[in-house]
Amino acid sequence: MNVIIIEDEKPAARRLGRLLAELDVEVSVMLHSVEEAINWFNNNPHPDLIFLDIQLSDGLSFEIFDEVEVKSAIIFTTAYDEYALQAFKLNSIDYLLKPIDDEELEQAVKKYRALKPQAQKLALDFEDIKKLLINPLEREHKKRFTVKVGQHLKIINADEVECFYSENKGTYAATSDGRNYLLDTTLENLETELDPKIFFRVSRKFYVSITHIKDIISYTNSRLQIKLNNFSEQEIIVSRERVRDFKLWLE
Repeated sequence: MNVIIIEDEKPAARRLGRLLAELDVEVSVMLHSVEEAINWFNNNPHPDLIFLDIQLSDGLSFEIFDEVEVKSAIIFTTAYDEYALQAFKLNSIDYLLKPIDDEELEQAVKKYRALKPQAQKLALDFEDIKKLLINPLEREHKKRFTVKVGQHLKIINADEVECFYSENKGTYAATSDGRNYLLDTTLENLETELDPKIFFRVSRKFYVSITHIKDIISYTNSRLQIKLNNFSEQEIIVSRERVRDFKLWLE
């Protein structure tokens, strides 16, 4: 499998390369700009698979396809979680929302390997996706949740939630009054529902709210520990690969 990465943030590109190496996927080239990618495609055989960021240092990556006919399969790696993602999933192998989760990456690679005989036949409608990005649609993030408490339904406002976490195959909302409620959803589903300015997925197990963070403490192996105002049942640790993105999110 011939794989390239197009990503303007070199640390992010290197991290993705390491994750792919753990999946026995060897990356042959890392490109970091629209201009660099166009030059490379014009002078090299095209790869089987491209991991493609959307916003590069010198423009949208869709500009590459205005200049070069690329028939490679594509997996998007993007910070966007707007309606454009729906188009990506319909027209490409998959998309991965930054910060990239290693389990989601593994599933995307498995999907490509399963579709590999048809990979060269994929056609992406870049013009439609580009329009969605240039004229983004405002997304209404989820502001409340309903949970069952005995025979009753209780409404929980999103701003009351200190964190969402998974435990024993269940997903819970921990609220500022010290209660924990079982939700009929998953952390993966919450990715498209929560406001990314307020909530951040610090690990596979936890989403935290910036408005309820009480303290952030240095932890072992270059990680961080988060203290919330009331939630204290478990340690909340920012996984090492998400520390940089977490710090950027705080700003």
